[in-house]
Amino acid sequence: MEFDGKTIVITGGASGIGAALARALQAKGARVAIADRDAATVRDAAEEIGCLGLVCDVTVETEIEACVRDATTALGRIDVFVSNAGIFAGQSGHAASASDDVWMQNWMAHVYAARCLLPDMLARGVGYFVNVSSAAGLLNQIGDAAYSATKHAAVSFAESLAISHGAQGIGVSVVCPQYVATPLIGMTAPDADARPGLLTAEEVAQSIIAGVEGGQFLILPHAEVAQHAQRRAQDHDRWIDGMRRLQQKSVSELGDAHQAELYRLN
Repeated sequence: MEFDGKTIVITGGASGIGAALARALQAKGARVAIADRDAATVRDAAEEIGCLGLVCDVTVETEIEACVRDATTALGRIDVFVSNAGIFAGQSGHAASASDDVWMQNWMAHVYAARCLLPDMLARGVGYFVNVSSAAGLLNQIGDAAYSATKHAAVSFAESLAISHGAQGIGVSVVCPQYVATPLIGMTAPDADARPGLLTAEEVAQSIIAGVEGGQFLILPHAEVAQHAQRRAQDHDRWIDGMRRLQQKSVSELGDAHQAELYRLN
């Protein structure tokens, strides 16, 4: 995959990883559209980046369909769709306590985008999906079962896309970062200097670009996640015991409110 001249849509593109990726892809000669929920934020980000800005709530399938239509009208048929928008809400009670809406909001946008774009991409024999998941999709997220389970689902869905349609010209990458300084967890780039393992959005964007250019399915901006996943696979019982101890230690030392720290520790 080369990005020069390609039409790319990035959801969650007005801040964080999405905005960093939009800037980097613009510099590579791509035609970029960012999509996000807040109109004012989208307008300001699009003006700063120099790209098309679209308002879209990715939890609503018809809004993704409208986003695709508008981007296609303005920029041409979509070559790459980056499903980056996400939420991180935590859970207020037990592991099944989050509402149905929260569970659905965590990952269905990946399905909506593929459902909308695949017919045209398959007809052309070309297209690329970049689905941003999380290290929690390979491991787990302490304190947010809905987030963790649906990130696993996002990884599995990306695998299904790659298996089902790779021979038909459809490329797929799934991105599983661990600890990133973004508004999602209330951090910005300067925080990365003082926190080991914390990457900036720009660093993750460069990892995504390098991975997609190389046709890589699993993109791990934090290389150590692969080692954690291997240990999990080798002895699942031991890994769960370790995660239980980590949860107890995290809550004891950090308190329930410090979800960002729990995120890093996973």
